[in-house]
Amino acid sequence: MQGYRLLAWLGLVVLVWLAYMTGLERRHGAAGGVAWLLGQFSLNWLAIMFMAAMCLLAVDLCTGFGLWLRRWSLLLRRAAIGAAAVLVTCAFYQGLRAPVVTAYEVRVAGLPQSLDGTLIAVLTDLHLGNQRGNDWMEARVEQARALNPDLVVMVGDQVDSEMAEPEALGVVLRRLESPLGVWAVTGNHDFHGDLGENIKHFEAGGVKWLRDEVTMLAPGLYLAGIDDLGRAMRRGDGTAEAKVADVLRQAPSDAATIFLSHTPTAVEQAAESGAALMLSGHTHGGQIWPFGYLVQRVFPRMIGTHQIEDMTLIVSRGAGSWGPRMRLWHPGEILAVSLLAE
Repeated sequence: MQGYRLLAWLGLVVLVWLAYMTGLERRHGAAGGVAWLLGQFSLNWLAIMFMAAMCLLAVDLCTGFGLWLRRWSLLLRRAAIGAAAVLVTCAFYQGLRAPVVTAYEVRVAGLPQSLDGTLIAVLTDLHLGNQRGNDWMEARVEQARALNPDLVVMVGDQVDSEMAEPEALGVVLRRLESPLGVWAVTGNHDFHGDLGENIKHFEAGGVKWLRDEVTMLAPGLYLAGIDDLGRAMRRGDGTAEAKVADVLRQAPSDAATIFLSHTPTAVEQAAESGAALMLSGHTHGGQIWPFGYLVQRVFPRMIGTHQIEDMTLIVSRGAGSWGPRMRLWHPGEILAVSLLAE
């Protein structure tokens, strides 16, 4: 009997491992079907196992890996599994709930008095695809519309994988109207699929893309956007800084310039090149604790507002999530940024 039980456990382990590996391979496919279910299983299973491992590791450290408190070790391990279950529940709740709206006020040097109070709705890291489709995006559009913004910007990673009905996205996005337009820049995930097709679907909804370009929104106010800097940043040879300088050089030095960059890197160069406000995402605020500590080693300005010389940087934790539909400890967010003239 003991041998059969062991074989059953080994069979279950192999089955879960095969499902996990298959899911990772198929996770970027369209929603629906067995492949989609396996993809969702693999991403969420990985996060669940990570949280359980962290809780059990804490018990092992406290008990000297079983050398101390032997009488309590079994109880403590059961408590660790219970704690992991609570963390997983909280993470799913935060990941599945609607993003909150976070408001900022930023004083912008050079902003004309006529534009004082200009409100920007900032959406980033939507990660539309097999986890989030047009219904989810429609709800985000309504959240942004409720802010009555003067400008809407999408700061990268709009798309994560193949969408079920990409042709319907344009109808949803058409409701994102604002006097100064709806603008977008690319993120690293936007390049994972067919970037040209993704851009076309967004353009059908009235979204305009800035790819290493600058545009005048109104006299005295310019918007600059750069393609994702991830690969340039990893080279570590100054390429990212050079690209930022090249893009911002297109904006007049006596105007207020808002700079959209999915990745919060080369921020000192952006400030030096004349950007008054830089809007970024990418970090997800760490998404699942304690990954934030690792993310912060790469991006020290991981979340929130930061002042670099005369430029304000705001890093959003994003409206969606990557991988598992989980967040710990903070929900996703949409930013409402009010510009104030000095």
